Amino acid sequence: MTKLVTDLRLSDRFTRAVDYARELHTEFRKGTRVPYMAHLLGVAALVMGETDGRIPVTEDMVIAALLHDIVEDKGGLPRLKDVEAQFGADVARMVAGLSDTFAEDHDRKEGWEERKKAYIDRLEHEDEDVLLISIADKLYNARAILDDYRVVGMEVFERFKRGAGQQLWYLDELVKAFEPRMRDDRIFKEFCRVVRDLSAQTGIPCPTCGQS
Repeated sequence: MTKLVTDLRLSDRFTRAVDYARELHTEFRKGTRVPYMAHLLGVAALVMGETDGRIPVTEDMVIAALLHDIVEDKGGLPRLKDVEAQFGADVARMVAGLSDTFAEDHDRKEGWEERKKAYIDRLEHEDEDVLLISIADKLYNARAILDDYRVVGMEVFERFKRGAGQQLWYLDELVKAFEPRMRDDRIFKEFCRVVRDLSAQTGIPCPTCGQS
């Protein structure tokens, strides 16, 4: 079957989404002075980079990539309703699928393990557009950890709520969750490579990635 190719065009909705994210995400990346917007724009760029891939990339997907953390970090369900009002139901659907909590109060989120396990379980039922954005998010994070590990060593894991072993556990579980439907996609293969490199350099086993 011939793939239907549609050029990705970004409209003023994308510009509005950048401003929406910029106004809310004024923080920095954990343990750094890197503006958080670098992560959001980086994830959006990775999604756009898959435009020639198997899954058609739409402007809604790019916007959802920009806003993927806005519900879990900036207001929970009320924020999701605002995202829908501002950018439409399809963007809101994807942002919901990318969120590991809908708690309105950032300080009253569920525990780390509970949120991560629930997120992994949900991936089995998410649409492939959500999976692609999720891989882009996790790929960006894994690359950032690997890059910083090469500079500061195991100290990089002190920035997170859980240590190196649990972080590698989470990445390995994500690989297993993505693999059934995304194994042939370039971005998934790159995610596996980065996680495998992180596992090898830290000496922390990542069984699934070791087989990839």
